[in-house]
Amino acid sequence: MVKHFRVDREEKYEIVEKWFLKDLEMIDGKEADTDNPYFDMHFHKVYSMEAYSCASKYTFARTLNKLNEMYLKKDLKIVNFDNTYLNDDSIWSSNNRDCLVLMRICFYASNLLCLSLCPLS
Repeated sequence: MVKHFRVDREEKYEIVEKWFLKDLEMIDGKEADTDNPYFDMHFHKVYSMEAYSCASKYTFARTLNKLNEMYLKKDLKIVNFDNTYLNDDSIWSSNNRDCLVLMRICFYASNLLCLSLCPLS
């Protein structure tokens, strides 16, 4: 866990606490239907966290899941996250997911706009 603070014009980060991935029992995104950066990490005790953004919360969960699959292969519970954005096999996945998702949404929205402007005969 990193604490962020500002001293005059300088931004500083301080490592407050560290955990082992093997001790992580569950990640709870709290609300999968809302766009919020809050989540809980369940170790021997529950830690409430706040990510920089909802996108960074999902990136963090995907990273922990990949590390778990690669090294530990244990059953890591990830709850209250939208699986569409969590899994790599979804149509939204790429190395730069956030930009790709935005581009695809814009593409689909422009297609819908063009179709809605076409006259029906």
